[in-house]
Amino acid sequence: MENSENQKNPDTSGASIDSTSTMDSILETQEDSITTEKQEESLQLVEGNETPQSDYNTKIEELQALNEKYLRLYAEFENYKRRAQRDQGETARFANERLLKDFLPTVDNLERAIQCGESQTSGDGLLEGVKLTYKQFLDTLTKLGVRQITSIGESFDPTKHQAVAQVESLTVEPNSIVEEFQKGYFLYERILRPAMVTVAANQSGSDPIPTDETHRHDEGEEA
Repeated sequence: MENSENQKNPDTSGASIDSTSTMDSILETQEDSITTEKQEESLQLVEGNETPQSDYNTKIEELQALNEKYLRLYAEFENYKRRAQRDQGETARFANERLLKDFLPTVDNLERAIQCGESQTSGDGLLEGVKLTYKQFLDTLTKLGVRQITSIGESFDPTKHQAVAQVESLTVEPNSIVEEFQKGYFLYERILRPAMVTVAANQSGSDPIPTDETHRHDEGEEA
């Protein structure tokens, strides 16, 4: 009878234990899955936050590069503008250079007329008129930026003097200008025409200053 009852009521404790273990495994698997999903979501959020920061840094670098390029272009433009203004000013200052140079022979003739008149006893009225004309002419040239080059008693300067002859002298220093054949003129700081002068001879043993006669002699020998 007991066997019959045991057969009718089989032991279910083992089945219950297996079911509990299975449920625990399922729950653990679900928890692991949820944990993994949360980690993936967190990683995506972190990556999502890093991408805008990287883009921001890139944009900052691009703006800095554009700003440096703009500053360089601005500096180059300012330099160009200053050069253009300077060139324009130089052109305006020296626009009449050729015309003023053509006037200088007229000034030379007035000077010769004054020298000739001073050597004669008559014609004082005419001489005064020529002197007045000469003075007015020089005043007009001065207003236009023309001024005479100082020569007599000065040391020879090849940038503004043209030596046409040399003479030996014991009373002046070598390379000093002792005579002026034709006046020289500046146009502002530029040489409009060099002065034609005679220079005292150099000390013995020194090379002589080249003159127009020296150049002509050298050219004849070469020919």
